[in-house]
Amino acid sequence: MHTVFIHILNEEAIVGEIEELPQPTDQVLIVHNVRYRDGRDVSYVLPETDVVIYPWQRIHCVEIMPSEGKEEIVSFIRE
Repeated sequence: MHTVFIHILNEEAIVGEIEELPQPTDQVLIVHNVRYRDGRDVSYVLPETDVVIYPWQRIHCVEIMPSEGKEEIVSFIRE
């Protein structure tokens, strides 16, 4: 699963997981475990909801967050 940061039109951005990256032909984005960035529950989604389907017309952009295994640590060492 990929963790994504979704910017929804006229709403606060949310975080969730998607199973695969969206294709250009997709009409909707299927998101699991939606929450606000600070971990709060999304106000317009019931607490027991596992999956939310957003139409692309409501989405401004989607940021794909790096997975823990892919993150690189950049540090500067002074000799």
